[in-house]
Amino acid sequence: MPEPRIVPRAAHSLSRRDIDPDALKVLHRLRAGEHLAYLVGGSVRDLLLGRRPKDFDIGTSAHPYQVKKLFRNCWIIGRRFRLAHVRFGPKVIEVATFRRQIAPGEEIVQDGVPAPDPTTPEGEHLIHHDNTFGTPAEDAFRRDFTINALFYDIATFSIIDYVGGLADLREGVVRAIGDPGVRMCEDPVRMLRAVALAARLNFRIDEPVLRAIRAHRHEIARSAPPRLLEEYYKILRNGAAEQTFRTLAELGLLEPISMELHRGAADPLWTSLAEVDAYRQTFESAPDTLTNPILMGSLLLPLGISLYPPRPAAPAGEPERRHPPLPKLGDLPLARRDVERLRQVITLQRRLRDPGASPRAQRALVHRSVFRDALTWLEIHGRAPELVAHWQALAAEAAGALPAVEPPEDQAGGPVPLRRKRRRRRGRRRGGSRPAPQ
Repeated sequence: MPEPRIVPRAAHSLSRRDIDPDALKVLHRLRAGEHLAYLVGGSVRDLLLGRRPKDFDIGTSAHPYQVKKLFRNCWIIGRRFRLAHVRFGPKVIEVATFRRQIAPGEEIVQDGVPAPDPTTPEGEHLIHHDNTFGTPAEDAFRRDFTINALFYDIATFSIIDYVGGLADLREGVVRAIGDPGVRMCEDPVRMLRAVALAARLNFRIDEPVLRAIRAHRHEIARSAPPRLLEEYYKILRNGAAEQTFRTLAELGLLEPISMELHRGAADPLWTSLAEVDAYRQTFESAPDTLTNPILMGSLLLPLGISLYPPRPAAPAGEPERRHPPLPKLGDLPLARRDVERLRQVITLQRRLRDPGASPRAQRALVHRSVFRDALTWLEIHGRAPELVAHWQALAAEAAGALPAVEPPEDQAGGPVPLRRKRRRRRGRRRGGSRPAPQ
């Protein structure tokens, strides 16, 4: 392995002040336990670019169960390779042991079989035999792109670069680690990620990577459809969806996944995605209002795909299906609950555009469970800012009208303890008599 380039604190812009405090707690405790602990991947890249990372992932020399011994709020997840999730309320700091590229045929454990504790003789023998855990250098070389393989060492506050990621970060280029053709075939989803990363950062894609994508674009169909759908949702939330999908169309990466998207890659789709991007860019990070139904509709409707496809005739002698059929978007598995929610959102748009409705009807609409999604759709695609402002004010008024419930006070000014309401015992009616025994 080549020697890394180590950039001292005085020569780079990454500051501990910009790192999530809980991620710093994890890094320092791992160091106190005499383990290597680096901030890794996209968080280092984004901090060096002056961006706020979505996640703060950590790489360490500690094995997963050694991490668990250090943190009571830690859970081990994964089947083929164990990861430690350290939870701070709803926040998760992912901690991964340094690992190397696994050769064909190598496995840690069989699917579904828990990995043994590596601090035990059985676990140590298994890890040594399979040699799946590795060094920081091996971990860097198994990553996808050079700008995603930078490490920040909490012990020395330096940047560690094994693969030339700092130079590519300065030049604004997305470059693969190793042979691009091999890396794209190992995990075809990397083709989507290369395009999305370049669009989000306004970088260019290295020419060998572009050639590999064009040569192996049909390999993307080998990826699991649920994983592809999740990647699409990530793209739609990153603020550069229009440019990403334009490049995916130019490289032919839409056709193997969804012929509907491939054929519908035209102005209505670009307009819809530009509206999603404009909404997303008003937030520092992806807001929770960009739900899956909203994102799904932003793809389906500009393609002219009906939310109510015709019901196929049932074969003779069989009852009709209970649920209406779902719209199709190639091989992507659209969730029925998301489609149903989208149908409600679109149905509600007519009522949101009716300012002449009575105040009582408008207040009732605000309290509908689907109102929030429907208002987000109106804000993104409705092109009616005055209506959005009207409904936002009405929603704020409705929220403020709910009084805060405070406990009563006794004469001394202290809170009166709440007593449980005693349940009345069921008894005989007055004047009644028990039935005589038979």
